[in-house]
Amino acid sequence: MTPPDLPVIFLALLLDLIFGDPQWLPHPVVAIGYLIHWLDRTLRQEWLNLRLAGIVLLLLVVVCSAGTTWVLLWSFGALLPLAGWIAAILISSTCLAARSLHKESARVAAALLAGDLPLARRNLSYIVGRDTDGLEEEEIWRAVVETVAENTSDGIIAPLFWLTLGGPVAAMAYKGVSTLDSMVGYRNQRYLQMGWASARMDDLLNFIPARISALLLVLAAPLAGCSASDAARITLRDRLKHPSPNSGHPEAAAAGALGVRLGGAASYGGISSWKEYIGDALHPLDERTYRSMIRLMYISTLLMALGCMAVAFCLRGFRVPFL
Repeated sequence: MTPPDLPVIFLALLLDLIFGDPQWLPHPVVAIGYLIHWLDRTLRQEWLNLRLAGIVLLLLVVVCSAGTTWVLLWSFGALLPLAGWIAAILISSTCLAARSLHKESARVAAALLAGDLPLARRNLSYIVGRDTDGLEEEEIWRAVVETVAENTSDGIIAPLFWLTLGGPVAAMAYKGVSTLDSMVGYRNQRYLQMGWASARMDDLLNFIPARISALLLVLAAPLAGCSASDAARITLRDRLKHPSPNSGHPEAAAAGALGVRLGGAASYGGISSWKEYIGDALHPLDERTYRSMIRLMYISTLLMALGCMAVAFCLRGFRVPFL
């Protein structure tokens, strides 16, 4: 499967920005999630070596995700070139999460602004892995900013990166790995061995996109009314303070641009955790910093899209396959 033409990247992003992920429309990630859940349960019953079972889980999910995408694109393309082109756009758009990231985080923000902490905690629990019960307002704002910063890389920049390199097949393979990491990539008793391969593969696939994301957030900072110099300074200083080899890069860039401090205490599955501080507490974590983070996310997305379309144009020119 060849990388996409410029119009595919542009229209896929446009669809995501306008419509996001409608709840009434079946989403590939939901199907991938069901597959992971079934394979996790099945392989645990059949394999004594959980690390080996985790490798098989990774291979099966990636093959199914990429293979199904390839079959759909080939089938529609063989039927009618226009149908194949439309299928590529629709599938590519499901790999992007800009609109849904804004929508889900805005629900948390709206509950906070309404003074409804229980609702804010519940809405936050849908988009973060940490325990949200008992979080106070500033801790909720911190969690929202952190997840928007991290998912700017994982949910937008990385899919665009792999879409540009390998088309919808590569982008959907990446989504399969990303979904695996979110479901089994935990360092707890249940998944330490079973999720090891998925977590390491996710680290590998996000290595370059995470660093591109940090650069884009620095470049986006002045356009969003933030400090590019502070974003660059904090990125260089704090990018390696996060437990993840990748998440610290976009979080440090965002923290520097916003003038806030991220990290600190959190709880996962009832187990307390501490992350090193990232950034300096020059401003409070509040509605203003959240809205600035959303602006940074959208501007970084557009900058990445422009870069991806430029690469596609240089490699293949402007071409609509069915014309």
